[in-house]
Amino acid sequence: MGTGALLLIYSYGGYEVMGVPAGETRHPRTDLAFAMVMTVVTCAVIYVLAQIVTMTVLPDVTQSKTPIADSAAIFLGPAGALMVGIGSILAITGNVTGSLLGASRYLFAFAENDAIPSFFSYVHPRFRTPSRAIWSSAAVALGLALSGSFVLLLAASVIARLITYAGVSAAALVLRHPKFEGRVAPAAYTVPFGPVIPSVAFVVSLAIIAGATGPQLAVGGTALAGGAVLFLATRRLRVGRG
Repeated sequence: MGTGALLLIYSYGGYEVMGVPAGETRHPRTDLAFAMVMTVVTCAVIYVLAQIVTMTVLPDVTQSKTPIADSAAIFLGPAGALMVGIGSILAITGNVTGSLLGASRYLFAFAENDAIPSFFSYVHPRFRTPSRAIWSSAAVALGLALSGSFVLLLAASVIARLITYAGVSAAALVLRHPKFEGRVAPAAYTVPFGPVIPSVAFVVSLAIIAGATGPQLAVGGTALAGGAVLFLATRRLRVGRG
């Protein structure tokens, strides 16, 4: 069950990328929280409905490698299977594009705050985009896509996300404590029920990570270690210059 939950996170993950380009939006304070919540709710409804359809249409859903396409082929014919195939390609394209947008902005933000080399903070003089961060992210993504299995890379992505989720949840508990009042910026959005939701999110994130296999943890740890190496190298250079 833990391993299944680990893979399932990939289906729901990605909503956090919307917060990355928030500085480029018109009304991030009012729109961002609504967009994140509605994204998760919408995905949950669609996934549950798709699961109900496949389980009721297919005689044994566990024997199908492409259950949604197979279900569409049964009640819509070849045109239905083709429609699902085209929809999958469009969805994958959107996923990859969104991931590239988020990953490059992560690098840019880290570099802008001196957490990684300033090389990644370069802004293209004409397009005003972090071009070096975009090309670097694309190169790493291509290398990973050509070198590993989908399931293993998926697990690495999910483990990195869950560690981030756990860290953000813990930070919300700490930074919103009364003793930090006046020392940190006021919250743009306050989560209801006080510390309940961050506490539950923290525990659930760690519980799902605990269900990962050894190879999955190793790949996920390697991905995090790469970022740590960049951070430590930048810090050492900054200290040396100081």
